Amino acid sequence: MSNSNLDISVERPGGLEHRLTIRVPSADIEREIDARLQKVGRTARLKGFRPGKVPQKVVRRHYGGQVRQEVLSEVIRSSYSRAIQQEQLNPAGGPRIEALPGEDQEHFAFQAIFEVFPEVQIGDLGELEVERPRVEITDADVDTMMQKLREQRAEWREVERKSRKGDRVVVDFVGRLDGEPFEGGEAQEVTITVGAGQVIEDFDNALEGLGAGDEKTAQVAFPADYGVDTLAGRKAEFELKAHRVEEKVLPELSDEFAKLFGVEEGGVDALRVEVRNNMQRELDERLKNEVKTRVLDALLAANEVTTPKALVEDEIANLQQDAMRRMGIEDPSKAPPRERFEPAAKRRVAVGLLLQELIRANGIELDRPRVQRRIDELVAPYENPAEAAQVYRGSRELMAQVESSVLEDQVVEFMLERARVTDKDVGFDEFMQA
Repeated sequence: MSNSNLDISVERPGGLEHRLTIRVPSADIEREIDARLQKVGRTARLKGFRPGKVPQKVVRRHYGGQVRQEVLSEVIRSSYSRAIQQEQLNPAGGPRIEALPGEDQEHFAFQAIFEVFPEVQIGDLGELEVERPRVEITDADVDTMMQKLREQRAEWREVERKSRKGDRVVVDFVGRLDGEPFEGGEAQEVTITVGAGQVIEDFDNALEGLGAGDEKTAQVAFPADYGVDTLAGRKAEFELKAHRVEEKVLPELSDEFAKLFGVEEGGVDALRVEVRNNMQRELDERLKNEVKTRVLDALLAANEVTTPKALVEDEIANLQQDAMRRMGIEDPSKAPPRERFEPAAKRRVAVGLLLQELIRANGIELDRPRVQRRIDELVAPYENPAEAAQVYRGSRELMAQVESSVLEDQVVEFMLERARVTDKDVGFDEFMQA
């Protein structure tokens, strides 16, 4: 069906919203309906009639409604597409279609309501200020990590002495408020590490200095913000009885210790090399993400962009679905509230629009060899990297994710080359724990 006789008008009520009013001559629509019914009649099979001999009025009665609906749907789709091209509009999402009934019997009229992509203008990248953390791994950092590995493999040994900070005490306790026991205030043979913050401060302090068989009465003040309303801000009395005290015994740094972490040759020195390499890989990834975040934050702060509601809603839905997958939620009614994701969704959309404009304005093209290198990095941990790489390259969705990530990295590097960047030295632990 031809759309040559369209009557198109555009309204811009404000912001990014546009309203297209489109009128199509009713005669054109009726001619198309008649033509299709004629075609249907040549193949229609209805009881009591030979194929191809069904009267048109019968064909119309049986198929008229369906054919009319099909024609109107195609008219709306094709005329909307032509109107968008004619008016040179760039919709940011699908339109909301509303019929416009009226006295004009000579036209079928409808309105398409949609948002367009905003015009994005980016200021001088040389004005962007970015503080880039500079982090180096020292021997002391490796020593700290080796100590953490020893802590992971520690054993507990019973001792015949009073407890100290860092020891474990196996204890019974009974708590009372105003002389009366309270719910949750009693337990037997509970293991608590002294000074580890596993219990409230007064209770923790009372455990220090206990030996096996010792009994003690402790006055314990619950914090005002304690999680149980009936206890918050109140003072209780606890009767404690220690069963045993255990101290932590760390394994020696030896060849046998190195083997616990898969290092069969080279002993502790080889383990230190592997630990440092692992720390460096983790640091590099963290630095890359942190610098990217800071660059994008600077870009957002320097360039105002209006976010289309349709794109924000789509992004909220994506974030909500991702959260449901991570939480193992299948029932949509139990999904986290959409409001929780709105700020992140707006940021993602704004960043996406700014990056698209940077790519367009500066002719940045995807680095294909870099995509292949990224895939190699992603599949390296797999038992069969070559097979995993084939899975990536055979999946349009996975490849799109990799390509998008690489292109974003390219744009970030493009901005870093032009921005005013200052380096700030930061310690390894401080940076990784921030």
